[in-house]
Amino acid sequence: MNTSMATSPHTHLLQNAIFNHPTKTKTNLFSFSFKPISIKCSTQSQTTTHHTPLQTQSQERVFNFAAGPATLPENVLLKAQSQLYNWNKSGMSVMEMSHRGKEFLSIIQKAESDLRTLLQIPSEYSVLFLQGGATTQFAAVPLNLCNPNDTVDYIVTGSWGDKAFKEAQKYCNPKVIWSGKSEKYTKIPSFHDFEQNPDAKFLHICANETIHGVEFKDVNYPNPKNGILVADMSSNFCSKPVDVSKFGVIYAGAQKNVGPSGVTIVIIRKDLIGNAQSFTPVMLDYKIHDENNSLYNTPPCYGIYMCGLVFEDLLEQGGLKEVEKNNKKKGEILFDAIDGSNGFYKCPVEKSVRSLMNVPFTLEKQELESEFIKEAAKEKMVQLKGHRSVGGMRASIYNAMPLAGVEKLVAFMKDFQAKHA
Repeated sequence: MNTSMATSPHTHLLQNAIFNHPTKTKTNLFSFSFKPISIKCSTQSQTTTHHTPLQTQSQERVFNFAAGPATLPENVLLKAQSQLYNWNKSGMSVMEMSHRGKEFLSIIQKAESDLRTLLQIPSEYSVLFLQGGATTQFAAVPLNLCNPNDTVDYIVTGSWGDKAFKEAQKYCNPKVIWSGKSEKYTKIPSFHDFEQNPDAKFLHICANETIHGVEFKDVNYPNPKNGILVADMSSNFCSKPVDVSKFGVIYAGAQKNVGPSGVTIVIIRKDLIGNAQSFTPVMLDYKIHDENNSLYNTPPCYGIYMCGLVFEDLLEQGGLKEVEKNNKKKGEILFDAIDGSNGFYKCPVEKSVRSLMNVPFTLEKQELESEFIKEAAKEKMVQLKGHRSVGGMRASIYNAMPLAGVEKLVAFMKDFQAKHA
């Protein structure tokens, strides 16, 4: 982290005054400047400098446990702030750039390069930066990978897997080969728990269910008979290493782990591109976006830039193996507090498939939940209320949630239990 960006609140106010003031004369009254940081294209062989991720939090900010849009790394936000007004001495903000200009091309190319490095994406895969959220991909996947009468398999482990299945019904013949609905989506199946359709064009999973807090671990990924595994990875994307070669398509909304809302990333094996159904809207045709390097129309430029800063930050942390270690540590601390509470707190998810990103839990005394949320907010811990469809609590502890945030939550939980047990 550039220490010159760790400024005081007064400096931030002064900086905002400079950036927002309409006259150049007033700006020149100040004797310092905020120098933007150069962004250069990286390569697969680029070495990275490891640094310790930010483990503290500015006193001005809350610990935001929201499921998405979610917390972003403080150092990324500060870097974006320093570059907001005048990116890389270009004389303009990223928000003002032509998406076909050399400045933005350098940004999107570096973002893709860094993502390929992070996930070790093979060359036979394309990376697309799209819009519309993962929900749009519920339609785009069947439109691009099969015909209207084709059978496809869905494993439904939560609300998002169920929504993907229902959307696919409009464009093909989907079959649910396993569902966790009867057990309130607290488990993930073993291989012997489901039977695939031999003629299915693909097998779809949601790698991490944001609402219910169940996550496919590496050993749980199914092996489809036809070789095409499709995964919605929105809420655990870039939280750990993933063998991309196991998948035909990976898609993810950015607003959980890698950026602001508005960007959707699709990683697709190139041989699966170019077979869209005849009535596929042009904006849902992977071939169109692949041929145009994600620039067929104006993309979410600033969001892509922010994702690029996050990818850069993850590389500086040492890559996804180091990121996963941090996430496991945070998860262990929180789950230990829940399991060690003698039933005051409970997590309904089977231990072997508990998500390291989204931790749902309930209070033994349900009537205390509103007070728990209210008191936590007073301590600058927000967005802990569970999804409206399941209730209870949910702490989303994505990559950018500092260890200090989880430690503070656990201390609060223990104190709250002592007062109300």
